[in-house]
Amino acid sequence: MHMEFRQALFWDVDPKTIDPELHARYIIERVLDFGNDTEVKWVYEKYPQSLIAEVVQQSRSLRPQTKALWQALITI
Repeated sequence: MHMEFRQALFWDVDPKTIDPELHARYIIERVLDFGNDTEVKWVYEKYPQSLIAEVVQQSRSLRPQTKALWQALITI
């Protein structure tokens, strides 16, 4: 399962250098904050829900409204 990351989603790095395993938390944060439906679906297929929930709970970079939305949507 491979995803071509959009430059607009990862504006601060070269998307080709992102490793889905090594940079999982960064990817989850960015996709939950700014991703489209396809990218969010990919995150849910790629990573365990427990990791996604943990990232939402511990993230200091998610926007407050994004964090509140995902906390409401994810069973934590």
